[in-house]
Amino acid sequence: MKNLFEAGKLLLLDMAATLFFLVLYLLTHNVTLSVVLGMVLGIAQIGWQFARRKPIDTMQWMSLFLVLGAGTVTLITEDPRFVMIKPSVIYIAVGIVMLKRGWMNRYLPPIAIELVPDIAIIVGYAWSGLMFFSAALNVVVALNFDVATWSAAMSIYGIVSKAVMFLIGYAVMRSIGRRRRLAGDRPRDVAAMPG
Repeated sequence: MKNLFEAGKLLLLDMAATLFFLVLYLLTHNVTLSVVLGMVLGIAQIGWQFARRKPIDTMQWMSLFLVLGAGTVTLITEDPRFVMIKPSVIYIAVGIVMLKRGWMNRYLPPIAIELVPDIAIIVGYAWSGLMFFSAALNVVVALNFDVATWSAAMSIYGIVSKAVMFLIGYAVMRSIGRRRRLAGDRPRDVAAMPG
């Protein structure tokens, strides 16, 4: 269970600036304040990593650039439709990054990397698929509903869909890993697998 919480913590930290922006926007309905503070949090997180001389992972860089890029365009346009469509752009960018083979390794404990690296690759691709589906769904909801309906629906969907995917991925990898450990099996050579 400790590994589940550690992986969840890393994922939340990577998405903190984006989640902070969304929560602040839903609470205040102030686009400028939400964007600026989300951007400040994203910069502060990377600055903290630099100050501690910790490596900065691809997902962390991607999160920062998305927050800065999308935030800047939002500030320039002040267009609520852009705010509503912006998550689709973010979902697509995240989905593309998640197509990188092995991106999940940062979130996995050493035993999982040893026992289920092949399953982690499949789960990583499933995450990417979820991001692309979420992008399409967001466009449909943003173009067909008002801002209040969109923000409620997509906030609930966003949290629930990611939590369900996280729990399913964790349960599948843990179950297969446990079975392989008990059987003394190791996955075939992951480098030789298509991907």
